[in-house]
Amino acid sequence: MDFAPYQSSPPENNRPWSPALSNIASPRASLDNRRPFSPSQQQRAGFASPPPLQHPQPQRSWQPTLPNGGYASEAGPYVSEFDTSLGIRLDYEACLAYLALPPLGAIILLILERKSDFVRFHAWQSSLLFTVVFIVHLIFSWSTFLSWVIFIADLCLMGWLALRAYRDADTLDRFEVPIFGQIATRILDDE
Repeated sequence: MDFAPYQSSPPENNRPWSPALSNIASPRASLDNRRPFSPSQQQRAGFASPPPLQHPQPQRSWQPTLPNGGYASEAGPYVSEFDTSLGIRLDYEACLAYLALPPLGAIILLILERKSDFVRFHAWQSSLLFTVVFIVHLIFSWSTFLSWVIFIADLCLMGWLALRAYRDADTLDRFEVPIFGQIATRILDDE
């Protein structure tokens, strides 16, 4: 084939053409032009229905008999984005990132959890956010009133983020705290 920018004849002259239609049966049942189109005509003519389409990817179906629930391939071993390394449910483990003495509990989750990106995101976000909150606690430790206000705000933030992680576990959506969530996403994407 000539790839010169200026050719004497158009490339359509050298292309192979499609084969002419014939009465030979096609390997694809949908292209067999000898078969009637309507299923009722097929039953009258004695034709069997074609086999269902074979998909190149394994289809996932819900099978509640699996450990931790989840999606399973119909044939053989299963891969699930809802599995965790610790064997705890995904939503509970994501809540632990915020409720298990942050940032220490989140750091322990980062060490132990290797499978779930959802849990790892919440552990990163919790460890980054509550490390800064801990530093703020140290800075304002001279004032009893401010320490209690920050402590109550800290508890409310922990409960709200744990609730968001619990609710979003069904769809694997990630709630990002404005600055720390973006940093956690970048760290998780680089892993």
